This record gives sequence, C-alpha cells and structure tokens, in this order.
Amino acid sequence: MKKNNKSVLSLFSLFLLITIACNLSTGPAATEAPVDIATQPPAATAEPAVQHAMTPPAALPSVQSGLAGDYDSSTTASKRRAPGGDRFTFDRFERPFNSTSMDVYYPGLDIQNSIFYQDAAWMYGVIALKNFDSSQNVAGKYGFEIDLNADGGGDLLVMTTQPASTEWTTDGLQVWFDSNDDVGGSLLGLTDKQPVPEDGYETQLFGNGQGDDPDLAWARISPDDPTIVQIAAKLSLLQGDTTFLVGMWAGADDFNPALFDLNDHFTHEQAGTSLPELEYYYPIKELSELDNACRMAIGFQPRGDEPGLCEQPNSPGPTGCQLNDQICAARGFGYYFWEPTCECRWLG
Repeated sequence: MKKNNKSVLSLFSLFLLITIACNLSTGPAATEAPVDIATQPPAATAEPAVQHAMTPPAALPSVQSGLAGDYDSSTTASKRRAPGGDRFTFDRFERPFNSTSMDVYYPGLDIQNSIFYQDAAWMYGVIALKNFDSSQNVAGKYGFEIDLNADGGGDLLVMTTQPASTEWTTDGLQVWFDSNDDVGGSLLGLTDKQPVPEDGYETQLFGNGQGDDPDLAWARISPDDPTIVQIAAKLSLLQGDTTFLVGMWAGADDFNPALFDLNDHFTHEQAGTSLPELEYYYPIKELSELDNACRMAIGFQPRGDEPGLCEQPNSPGPTGCQLNDQICAARGFGYYFWEPTCECRWLG
C-alpha cells in the first residue's frame, strides 16, 4: 500500500509541475507593464508629392512685351562704387556690393537687362545678370514686382531663391500679395520722411508648389545662357488686369517681401548709397547686395510720369531738364536714365 501511495503521489507531483510550467510559459511576465496605445507616437507617413498639371513651355514667346536696361557695376567695382542709378529716394537701387567696405562685388546680383514676355497663359520675367559666381556663397533671390494700377505702389511679387536647374521647377518659388495695400507707404514711389511700420507683402499666395494652384509660378536658369534667370507665373494671377507696371529685382537677405518698399523701412542715412558723390550717405550701409531695374509699362502707353517708370524718349527728366541729346533719344525705349545734372545717361 505504501508503495502504491508513493506512485500516486509521484504521478500527482509530476502533473502539478507540468501545469505550473505551462502557466509560466504562456502567461505574461510578472514585470511587464500594460501598453497604452493612445500614448504611442503615430507611425511616420510620407508627405504626398505635389501633382502638377501645367508647366510653362520650353520656349519663351518670340515677341517681348517690355525691355529695360540697367547699369553695369562691374565697370566701376574696383573703385568701390556704382556707375550710377542708385537713387534711394526714388526706390532705385544699384548696389551689388557688400556693406560698408564695398570691396566685394557680386556679379550674380548685378542686373544688366530685364525683359518681360506674355503668351496666352503665362507671363515671364527674364533677368540677365553680369555673371554667376558660386564661390561667393550668396543666397541670390530674383523676382519681378507688379504695380497693377501704375500708381507706384506694388501689388504682387513673384520671386525665386537660388535657382539652379535649367528645367522649370517650383522649388524656391514664392508669390506674395499686398492685401492691405500698404506697399509704398504714404508717398507712393518716393521715400517717406520717416521709416513706416507697414508690413509690405504680407500675404503669401504660393510657396514651393504649395497653394491653391500648385502650378502658379516656376523658375529656371536659361538653357541657353547660364547668366539668365527666367521666372514664369500664370496670367490668372492678374485677375483679368491687362495693363500694369513691372520691374525686376535681384538681391540677398535685404530682398525681403516684408520690407517693401525698401526706401520706406530705412532712412537714407541708414541705407547709405553706392555713389561717393553723395558723400553724406556714402558708403552702402544697411541696404546692401541689392539691384533693381526701372519699371516697364505693359499693355498701355505711359504718360511718362508714372513712379519708377523707365525714362521715355522725348519725356522730361527731373524738374528743369529738357531732352536735348537727340543721340540719346534715338537709342530707343527704356535705355536711358536722367541724372540729377540733367545728363541723359545711356544704359545699354
């Protein structure tokens, strides 16, 4: 009997050990805490790629809508000055130089010519520069500004940063709108007596392909000339307007949509000048690495006194000046500029 009891006990013990082992192997670890799913970070998801439906054509229109020349500051860069055209009071800048010492000249910010084209769907701002010098490490920005009612106050700004591709791309593109109509301050086309608190172009309509229309604006380096920047924007941006002024810009950090008009956000003393004959303001100070061209009239015959307009043949210059250089007048539309001395200076 004792032998049988031991056998039964042994069998029972073996059964008990197997049961405990099974429970230990299948149950949760004693130290394992419950998982709160709500606190776990969501799984990373890729941003959807921008889908483009419309790209500017490979070839620009054959007929231009406007043309404006500009000064070539390379001719006087060794003298640490611009040859002319830097008129802070009139929102005209010719300062593709560094601040204060003016011992660095930026050919990639020096506009030589600007051209405007239109076709059935697009408008194109074309900026011809002296040269690109990648070793200078400047984050170049390029764009065109549109004044819809030709009163001197800009309304739209289309700009690109560091264009590099010869293919049309939306990378680096921005489109800005002045929704509260304060660009230009109280004296449109002229500097206000004191810097103004306006916010410039405060409404961004487009950025890097993002916006209501992902195809609104594009840019590229010309496939035919590495010194030319081409910027395209849809005509729909104009909301049906067919007459306006347009002017081209090139710059670095100071080419900032929030600072327009630039001559209203600084005093002349703060901004300085690139012309040593204006000795009270020389040299360039807080507004540097910047260039713009005079404005072209698109779709209408200008009166000649529109703010920022390129000088017209047979139009008067500053008060008291008369056009008496017929050679200068004969050289064509948009290619000369009146100096304060009543000199008609050729820009070609």
